[in-house]
Amino acid sequence: MEQIISKEELQKFMELKGEARGIALKTEADFIIKEKGEEGLRQLEEAVTQAGYPLSYKELKPLSFYPLGLEIAILVAAQRLFNWDDEMFYQLGRFEPKGPSLIIRLFVKHFVSIEKLIGEVAKMWDKYYSIGKIKVEEYNKEERYIIVTVKEFSAHPLLCLDFRGFFASVLQMAVKSESTCEETKCVHKGDEYHEFLLKW
Repeated sequence: MEQIISKEELQKFMELKGEARGIALKTEADFIIKEKGEEGLRQLEEAVTQAGYPLSYKELKPLSFYPLGLEIAILVAAQRLFNWDDEMFYQLGRFEPKGPSLIIRLFVKHFVSIEKLIGEVAKMWDKYYSIGKIKVEEYNKEERYIIVTVKEFSAHPLLCLDFRGFFASVLQMAVKSESTCEETKCVHKGDEYHEFLLKW
């Protein structure tokens, strides 16, 4: 198998500050299996392992933290291996809250109203990442939109696409209607923080 990620790239990813919870990585694996089967997942594990990080999804512990750079390496490997475009990473994000992980589904079920969900978003973020701060900046029930910011978090543009899908999916679970999410500010485009506009 040709090298998908270089050792130098992986090292750069691993220099990123912060950690991601194992459940996030395992849910991404579930999406890969859905789209590319067990063989696709094996290829991705091999690509990351060749770059210098022995990756075995079966050995990942859902509640343990892993380097944020590992999640980035996984996303980049998936993009190159499977020729995924932006839409696929958006769909990955939409899949995650509805996947085998019970964390978000139970969370949204418990906080049945959108107001209660908004009040708990920071705790929800902390279940997935050791860095970054998320905040609901504006909520307009009448015009049906929410503005969310993510600050002190800079990783990779592919993760921004993932977040868009994730936020839209969680909102849809809360409001029980179709939802969308667009990133209106992004640190990878020169802004000071990430900003997302959610509508339903």
